[in-house]
Amino acid sequence: MYLDSHAHLEEQHFGSEVDAVLGRAREAGLAVVLAIGNGSRKSGGHREAQRLAARYDFVFATVGVHPHEAQESDARFLEELADLARSDARIVAWGEIGLDYHYDFSPRETQRAVFADQLKMARELDLPVVIHSREAEEDTLTLLRPWAREKPWGVLHCFTGSRRLAEEGLAMGLAISFSGILTFPKAGDLREIAGAVPSDRILVESDCPYLAPVPHRGRRNEPAWVVSTFEKLAEIRGDAPAELQKQLLGNFSTLFNVNIDCLGR
Repeated sequence: MYLDSHAHLEEQHFGSEVDAVLGRAREAGLAVVLAIGNGSRKSGGHREAQRLAARYDFVFATVGVHPHEAQESDARFLEELADLARSDARIVAWGEIGLDYHYDFSPRETQRAVFADQLKMARELDLPVVIHSREAEEDTLTLLRPWAREKPWGVLHCFTGSRRLAEEGLAMGLAISFSGILTFPKAGDLREIAGAVPSDRILVESDCPYLAPVPHRGRRNEPAWVVSTFEKLAEIRGDAPAELQKQLLGNFSTLFNVNIDCLGR
């Protein structure tokens, strides 16, 4: 009854081990995994996520252009992604998209333009968005504000931002997802934010292969280990694990329009 709302399962990360990795996720009790389908014509990660979602009834996929690859995108490629989303019900979100001013692998102006284009595309398709924001809070908020609505319409993934970003994101109708960073010893400020997020707006994720939680820190992360992040979240919030499991699955179902009760167990 656990979930992983954000996993990078591409061949470059797991190679031929992906089936074993997803098998371990099932053994650990995961009911659903969202495979992030970032890509460009060169990398093709969106195709890999789509194929996994077709093979596994508990895996769903996204499509989108990560800010790192923004300079490789154009209107024609975004329309190709939109066609994929229109034709495949297993693609349930657009992302991850956003801004990354830490690495600046794509020029910031290009990142902002591609982010804005994708927010528009996702709204036209009525798909929720998965948002990446690193060292870019002001511009992230500026670009998100025009799309605010009451109905949940996106998630700030792998949240490590400020209390202001959390509060404004929640006010705009976004959910907040926490990764293994929540278990790190020096993440006290982040744990305070996690304790204050409304119960109907919170998710957990692995963000694998990155950010393995304690006690797996330093190793290649995988979806099964999201259980450690969940346990820390339950401890922080003082929630009964069974009730928190039910709440998180309900939040995932609402945001991504997925009927988890119908999945094979």
